[in-house]
Amino acid sequence: MYSVKEAFYTLQGEGVQAGRASVFCRFAGCNLWSGREQDRASAQCRFCDTDFVGTDGQNGGRFATADALAEHITRLWPHPHEGVTPYVVFTGGEPLLQLDAALIDAVHAAGFEIGVETNGSLAAPDGIDWLCVSPKGNAPLVQTRGDELKLVHPQTDAPPERFEGLDFDHFLLQPMDTSGLMASDARKEPLSATVEHCMAHPRWRLSLQTHKIAGID
Repeated sequence: MYSVKEAFYTLQGEGVQAGRASVFCRFAGCNLWSGREQDRASAQCRFCDTDFVGTDGQNGGRFATADALAEHITRLWPHPHEGVTPYVVFTGGEPLLQLDAALIDAVHAAGFEIGVETNGSLAAPDGIDWLCVSPKGNAPLVQTRGDELKLVHPQTDAPPERFEGLDFDHFLLQPMDTSGLMASDARKEPLSATVEHCMAHPRWRLSLQTHKIAGID
C-alpha cells in the first residue's frame, strides 16, 4: 500500500533540474517530523514548509499496488506522444519510507525517468535516475552519494563544510524559506547568507525555489 498526499503535473522548481516538466508525487509521512505544528519545535526538521499529512491533496490517495500507482502517475503526464521522456519526482515528507523496487520497476516500465528528493536519512534503493539529498540538521545522514546535494541554508547544526567531502556531482545551497517562521524584516537574511556563502565558496551553487517566484504549484 502506497499513501500519496498529492500528485500533479508541474515544473520542477528547485535544484539542477529546475524548469523541467515533471509529475510530482508527494508521499505522505516523514521520519523527521510528524507534520503537525504542535510537534514542530521538538522535531529533527523544524523548518519544513510542506503539508504531507494524510492523502487528501490533489490526486492523492492510497494505492494497493505499484502498478496502480504507476498508472495513476502516467495519467498525469499530458504529453505521451511528443518524444520527450516523462519525468516523475518522488518527494514528501520522506519518499524513501515508501519508494521500493516494485514501484521503481513499474514506473520505469511506464517510460518515466525517476527523480527523488530525500533527506538522506534512509538508504536509497537501486534504479533511481536522479537522486537529490537534502540533509536536515543533525539527523543521521545515511545516503552520502548521489547526483545532487541540496542544503537548505543556514542551519546551525548543518554547516556546508560538513558535506563537501561527500560523493555528489552537484552541491547547491538553498535559502531557508522563513515566510511562516519569522517577521518580514528578517526574511531576507537567509538569502543574503546563502548568496554570500556561494560567492565565497564557489563549489556551491545557489538554488532558488523558482516555483514560488513564478507562482506555480
